[in-house]
Amino acid sequence: MKLIAAMSGGVDSAVAAARAVEAGHDVIGVHLALSKNPQKYRSGARGCCTVEDSHDARRAADVIGIPFYIWDMSDEFHQGVVENFLSEYASGKTPNPCLRCNEKIKFEAVLDRAQAMGFDGVVTGHYAQTVESESGRLLYRAIDPTKDQSYVLAVLTVKQISGAIFPLGDTRKEDVRIEADRRGLSVANKPDSHDICFVPSGDNASWLRDRLGSEVGPIVDETGKKLGEHKGAYTYTIGQRKGLGLTVPAAGGVPRYVLKVEPITNTVVVGTHEALAVEKIIGGTPNWCGPAPEALASAPLNGLVQVRAHGAPLPCTYYRSITGGIETLIADLVEPLFGLAPGQAMVIYDGDRVVGSATITETK
Repeated sequence: MKLIAAMSGGVDSAVAAARAVEAGHDVIGVHLALSKNPQKYRSGARGCCTVEDSHDARRAADVIGIPFYIWDMSDEFHQGVVENFLSEYASGKTPNPCLRCNEKIKFEAVLDRAQAMGFDGVVTGHYAQTVESESGRLLYRAIDPTKDQSYVLAVLTVKQISGAIFPLGDTRKEDVRIEADRRGLSVANKPDSHDICFVPSGDNASWLRDRLGSEVGPIVDETGKKLGEHKGAYTYTIGQRKGLGLTVPAAGGVPRYVLKVEPITNTVVVGTHEALAVEKIIGGTPNWCGPAPEALASAPLNGLVQVRAHGAPLPCTYYRSITGGIETLIADLVEPLFGLAPGQAMVIYDGDRVVGSATITETK
């Protein structure tokens, strides 16, 4: 097959590209330039978005022996990921930009361009697996649970999954580094990327204030009693305990947590840990990573739901509801979960298989 290897400059994408070549595919390496001014984003070797990373990717391509190109995806990244991140926070939600990047950039934009150029698919260093079945290619967890990235890939459509190649899904991270060293790749011991690539300081709250303003607003309890003030409701997230800025102590010193962020009134509501309990998760416009489960139209199914990239999968029953032509995905938890913010993704699993996902719009 003719494949494009998306090379971030990290060890995982370099080894994935090398494996694709070794498997006999015709491969070219592509590094995605996500900012017209890379210094606006991460500085130093963080694994994506820097000038150093593009150099590391080029050196890896030279060692592997494949052509290498840089594609300017800065406009698509800014519109599809950065602007989405800002608008979601401004509306009181807590988005996951890695999901949007996978959805809008690494697979939608790159795969569309690759296929338009006559390539069969895109190789990445994600830790996930695909399995061929009678109903098409399905998405599964990686064998290394500490590195599994199927959660952030659950936004991929059936078409995108069919064009995705994940050579590392059957390998543990420590073995990938050993292999990279054996192949003579200089990125063998390069640290993994962390935090959000387009927030240079790693301080999300300050970055948001610089762009959305610092309008002072009240922090109140569930009865409406004012307990303090904040400098932007969007810098708080549900479940947050530290850095609340409260000036009225709680009776008995009971810890208080963010229960709700109300962007229209610029209000943050806090309360006890018990008030964070969630038993029902509702997500809008689900994406199915395979055939939509037919049984969902008539009865709930048993499965697992994961609500954080490295969170534990939780037993649930899930079903879909269609009202006024709008489809929602609903998961009823067997045991309550404490603290869950709208804007995050809910991903449904059947064992290790990814069934589908939806962006959380409401919890009860």
